[in-house]
Amino acid sequence: MWMSRVEGKRAGVLLGICLLAIANEQVADARPSLGGPGSVEALEADDARPDQSHTGKDLLKEWKDYKTSLKDRTGFSWSTDYTAYYFGSSGDFGPNEAGSGIFRLYGSWDLVGRGTENQGGLVYKVEHRHRYSESSPSSYSLDAGNVGVVGGPFSNNNLRLTNLYWKQKFCDGQGTFLFGYLDATDFVDVYALANPWTAFTNLAFSTGSSSIALPNDATFGLAAGYWLSDQVYVLGSMTDLNADPTDPFQSTEYFFTEHEYFKSIEFGWTTSQDRSYVNNVHLTFWHVDDVEAAGTPDGWGVNFSASYWINDCWMPFFRAGYTEDGGSLLEASVSAGVGVNPIRGNDLLGIAVNWGKPNEDTFGPDLDDQYAIEIFYRYQLTENIAITPDIQWLIDPALNPEDDSLFLAGVRGRISF
Repeated sequence: MWMSRVEGKRAGVLLGICLLAIANEQVADARPSLGGPGSVEALEADDARPDQSHTGKDLLKEWKDYKTSLKDRTGFSWSTDYTAYYFGSSGDFGPNEAGSGIFRLYGSWDLVGRGTENQGGLVYKVEHRHRYSESSPSSYSLDAGNVGVVGGPFSNNNLRLTNLYWKQKFCDGQGTFLFGYLDATDFVDVYALANPWTAFTNLAFSTGSSSIALPNDATFGLAAGYWLSDQVYVLGSMTDLNADPTDPFQSTEYFFTEHEYFKSIEFGWTTSQDRSYVNNVHLTFWHVDDVEAAGTPDGWGVNFSASYWINDCWMPFFRAGYTEDGGSLLEASVSAGVGVNPIRGNDLLGIAVNWGKPNEDTFGPDLDDQYAIEIFYRYQLTENIAITPDIQWLIDPALNPEDDSLFLAGVRGRISF
C-alpha cells in the first residue's frame, strides 16, 4: 500500500502532534567553531534570534525574556522542545509505517570566565525518545531492507542522557575543548543541513553520509578544535565505542578500561569564522578499534564535504565518504544537493540525492548499490512552531528481495517552549 493504515483516532493524535515544530537554524547564520546545527550551543543561539516566521508571532516572548534574564544574571540557561516524526511507506517487505516523538531538556551553565573569550561551563541535554508505531523511524530502514538510517534520533530509547560535558574556550576563544558525555554528530563532519530535526532526515545526507562508523550519540570522551587562522581550522575527538545512552555512566568505565575508541581528526577551510559551516570545505579522517563484544572489526575511513552559501538564498553541497571495514553501513557514499531559502530567513527547501555501496564487511558480498532521494520543505509558522513535509525515494534497497524501490511520505513537527 502507498500509505500504511492507521486507526482514525491515532492518526488524528499523530497529525496534531506533527503540526508542532520550530526551526533551529537558518542556513546563513554564523556558527561556533566546535558545534553543529544540532548542538546545544547552536540551539541556544537560535533561541536568541529575532522572529522570522510567517506570522511574525513569538507566542512565548515573555517566557523567553525571563529565561534570557536568568542567563544574564546567573549564567544558567535551559530550554525544552518536543519533536515528532511520522511517515508511511509503499513497501511490501517489513513495516509500512513508523513514528516517534522526542522531548528534550537542554541548556548550559557558564561557571568560569563568564562573559570573557575564555569562558567555561557545563552543557547538558536530557531526552525521552518514544515510538508511536511498532517500528520507530530509526529502525525502519534496515527492517525494510534498505542499508541506511531514516530519522536516526527518532527511536524508542525512552529516558536517556545525550550531553553532559565541560566546555572550555581557550587562547582568547580561538580554541574549544570538550570533555564528558558527547554526541559525535555535534562536531564530526558537520555542515549546515546535517540536523535531522530541521533539515534532511536520511543519514546519507547527514554526518558521515552513512559511511562513518559513528559511536552512539551519548558517549564518554573528549574533543577539541582550534582556529589556525581566520579561515583554517583543525578539530579532533576520541570517544568510547561501547556507550549505551540509557546507562551512560557505564561508558565512563569502558573509556578507561576497554580502550575501544572512535577517533577522528578534521581539517577545514571557510571564508571566515562567522561562516564556518555554510561556506566550508573539510576533510575528515577517522578510525575505530575492534569491539569484541559486538564482533565488529577495526576500520578507518575518510570523508569530504564542500558547501557554499550563494546570494543568501542557495546552498549547494557535495559530500563523499569511503571506509575500510569498521562496521559502517556504507563502504562508499556520494551525496549532492541544495538547500534553498525561498523566502529569505524563513522557510527552507532541501533536495538531495545519494549513491551508496553497502559495506561488504558488515552485510556480506554481492549486494547491489543503493540510491536515495529526499525532498523536504520546512514551513516556519511562528517563531516557536514549524511544519516539515518530507518525501523520500529509496531505490534498489540491498537487503529487500520484494521491492525495487520504497516511497516514504511523512511530516515532522516541532515546538519549543
